[in-house]
Amino acid sequence: MASHAISHHVVSNADDLEWGRLETGESLAAAEYAGFNVLLTADKNLRHQQRPSGRRIAMVELGHSPWPLARLHVPDIAAAVNSATPASYSEGEIPLSPKKPFPAS
Repeated sequence: MASHAISHHVVSNADDLEWGRLETGESLAAAEYAGFNVLLTADKNLRHQQRPSGRRIAMVELGHSPWPLARLHVPDIAAAVNSATPASYSEGEIPLSPKKPFPAS
């Protein structure tokens, strides 16, 4: 994530924190325990596995978020992170690039 876009937040990567192998619930608990305010994830199963109520951390899910697509939507992602409140869940869909037609033979 382009951390300069959300400069008033501390941005950490799960791999940098050695959380890359944690299951979703474990990473959410670890982030909450570490004092993070928002978990930004591409895990589309999060909404089915975890409930935001009663949590101190907000969850923001991004769909279709490989970096080449996500980087085109950094302002929208930053807005979602900035508007997140404790125990909230929001999802944002990053549109897939239109597929190029096959060349005519």
